[in-house]
Amino acid sequence: MPRLGVNVDHVATLRQARGGKNPSPLWAAVEAQRAGCDSIVCHLREDRRHIQDQDLPLLKRRLRLPLNLEMGAHPEIVRIACRVKPDQATLVPERRQELTTEGGLDLYRGRQRVSRAIRQLTSSGIRVSLFIDPDARQVELAGKLGVPMVELHTGRYAEARTADVRRRALRDLKAAARQAKEAGLAVAAGHGLDYHNVRPVAVIPEVEELNIGFSIVARAMEAGIYQAVRGMVALVQGGPR
Repeated sequence: MPRLGVNVDHVATLRQARGGKNPSPLWAAVEAQRAGCDSIVCHLREDRRHIQDQDLPLLKRRLRLPLNLEMGAHPEIVRIACRVKPDQATLVPERRQELTTEGGLDLYRGRQRVSRAIRQLTSSGIRVSLFIDPDARQVELAGKLGVPMVELHTGRYAEARTADVRRRALRDLKAAARQAKEAGLAVAAGHGLDYHNVRPVAVIPEVEELNIGFSIVARAMEAGIYQAVRGMVALVQGGPR
């Protein structure tokens, strides 16, 4: 069965809505670690919309699990990663106006910048993964760039509106995972996976890791709000602290 990486970006999104300290992505990461996940994922975006620079050393220092830093191949972010030294850096595409990552890297169009980032990160002892669409040409070029791992973008599968589109998307994921494995690459997958659609991806033999964030944070809100409200009711009504 694949390992589970938990992305804590959306905990930081909620924190940044007020610009305060809570909820803490570190707290969420420690709780995810306690619950049995295998790694923690966070994305330091160029626009700093959720995870902040100061979060990274805290996560790196306090966790017993590997830290996987998602990042664009921007020189400033690469320098920060080389200083913090996460266990893994996953290079992803990034546009300021997007709500979330909308697809995989185009390694043909961005090859020079991605190659430069790979060299810098690797020389700092950081394992590099490339977030790509399940496309044969992208998988082939990823193998030529010398990285040990790719993460396949599962958005088309997760967001499929019909069973036929979902079936074709799953077929493409399986083919890309098989191609990557045959090329000597470790295979991860993620984006849009939730409690209803994750199993067909989890059982792809070549997939070693699943990285999931939003659906876990959303489920935490649903599953945890009762206890949070009960605690506040007790305080308001003068009950025990």
